[in-house]
Amino acid sequence: MDLTTMSFAELKELANALPKEIQRREEMEKRALLAELEQLASNRGFSLSDVLGASAAKSPKKFTVSVKYRHPENPALSWTGRGRKPQWVQDYLAAGNSIESLAV
Repeated sequence: MDLTTMSFAELKELANALPKEIQRREEMEKRALLAELEQLASNRGFSLSDVLGASAAKSPKKFTVSVKYRHPENPALSWTGRGRKPQWVQDYLAAGNSIESLAV
């Protein structure tokens, strides 16, 4: 395919169709690979989950992080201490208070 011979409209159409086709092909390749892996494991007397382990078939467990800081006047406002400081924490610190006074 020579892109230099294509018109602007044809190039735009190709650019719009490309991401959809890439996603379709990726899904197709994944399904084919999964079938191959299942067949290979079966030929050896295993299931794919036996080989990969039960945890590989499941999505990783998400856990919650406990609250480390809470607003002194509004207990609904809390922060785990991870990520950016919420605006209420920044305001509290800018007023000359310490972060330790917000600790739970």
